[in-house]
Amino acid sequence: MSDLVEPRASRRGIWGWMLFDWAQQPFHTLIITFVFAPYFASAVAPDAARGQELWGYATGVGGLLIALSSPVLGAIADASGPRKPWILAFSVLGVIGCWMLWFAVPGMENLGWLLFFIALAVFGMEFAAVFNNAMMPDLVPRAELGRLSGSAWGLGYLGGLATLILVLGLMSASPDTGRTMLGLEPILGLDPAMREGDRASGPLTAIWYVVFLLPMLFFTPDVPRRGPSAGAIRRGLAQLVSTLRALPKQRSYLSFLLSSMFYRDALNALYAFGGIYAAGVLGWSIIQIGIFGILANITGALGAWAGGFLDQRYGPRFVVALSTVLLALCCLVVISTTQTEVLFLTVVADGSSSNLPDLTFYAAGGLIGAAGGSLQAASRTLLVDQVEKERVTEAFGLYALSGKATTFIGPISIALVTGFFASDAFDLSTQDAQRLGVTPVIVLFVIGLVLLPWVRTKGYGKAEG
Repeated sequence: MSDLVEPRASRRGIWGWMLFDWAQQPFHTLIITFVFAPYFASAVAPDAARGQELWGYATGVGGLLIALSSPVLGAIADASGPRKPWILAFSVLGVIGCWMLWFAVPGMENLGWLLFFIALAVFGMEFAAVFNNAMMPDLVPRAELGRLSGSAWGLGYLGGLATLILVLGLMSASPDTGRTMLGLEPILGLDPAMREGDRASGPLTAIWYVVFLLPMLFFTPDVPRRGPSAGAIRRGLAQLVSTLRALPKQRSYLSFLLSSMFYRDALNALYAFGGIYAAGVLGWSIIQIGIFGILANITGALGAWAGGFLDQRYGPRFVVALSTVLLALCCLVVISTTQTEVLFLTVVADGSSSNLPDLTFYAAGGLIGAAGGSLQAASRTLLVDQVEKERVTEAFGLYALSGKATTFIGPISIALVTGFFASDAFDLSTQDAQRLGVTPVIVLFVIGLVLLPWVRTKGYGKAEG
């Protein structure tokens, strides 16, 4: 099909769609990875290992709910047409979940309701992204999808970076010094002793998301209604059944769903537990973890942008494979680094100190950010290559299913392995239990890489597959 007849939205519509990533990325940056998750593990939960375990269960339940419902709702959305009503509905749930995190005070005893709202935030925010991703093929010609996806992911990382600097520089203060990363007293009278700066990451995420979601809702074109609403459920379910029946015969599509299921779960687990790991194993403060997050967001933006151009030149499969290899190696570096070891080799003798473990962890975090940004951007375009445009929401629903099927298994497996090695049956320190608990991530990356050669893509510049 010629680019002359392929869709192209207005510049304002394209920027509105890209701003969704800018709006949503602070949820991953502030809540899931660098501020609230390590705060929860270090100050709310009884201890760091138990915090890692509970966080795994909460985020795992949210992922399980998405896994069970996203293909069905995606097929129904394709049958009915517009995606914006779905985005709005799930955004409301995500915003409520984020806002309620403010009430997670240090040392609280009843964690049940908090874990519920963590799961609700994951459910709402991730589901909104499913329907936003499905809008992508209607915005630009296929040859430009890689660059569009990479640019949007890069913009998202910049949004995460902006909010992380805001929280660390003006809001989140050390309970010992009462000062933020910039040496200032927290704004708005936030109490460092009650960790109000860390807790405020929840409401800030909610407000940021609402404000920057509006351009997409107002300016980005949506697909027209395809049929009467009354029959949308029946038509959607019929289409989903037909797709699932034919899926075993579509080797490339099935291989991509399986491969992405493993490598995306590994990446999500790495993001979710990176801050918790640094707090428990390296003894990092929230400010140190925040600096780590700033670095990862900068390299993530650069990696997503560069990955978009590599995608356009070599095809998305090449970008996914390269990024997966780098991430597996970085994960090995992470779990081999403690306060006294690098690559499992002792670098700090008794009574001495060294910055090498911290510097190693920072370097690994920078590479994880770059490779993770390019991996996620290229995965969106690789999925679009597998299906017709009229079924893309269903495809992103199955994509969410394939990812969330192990996204709940990944965190829960980390929770179980961590809990297993932290039990009385083993004479291990909390730090060693955390290290062993993260090892399933490497296995998931390797499995995803092994399945990738069967995936075909419509390469541009250099044909692929």
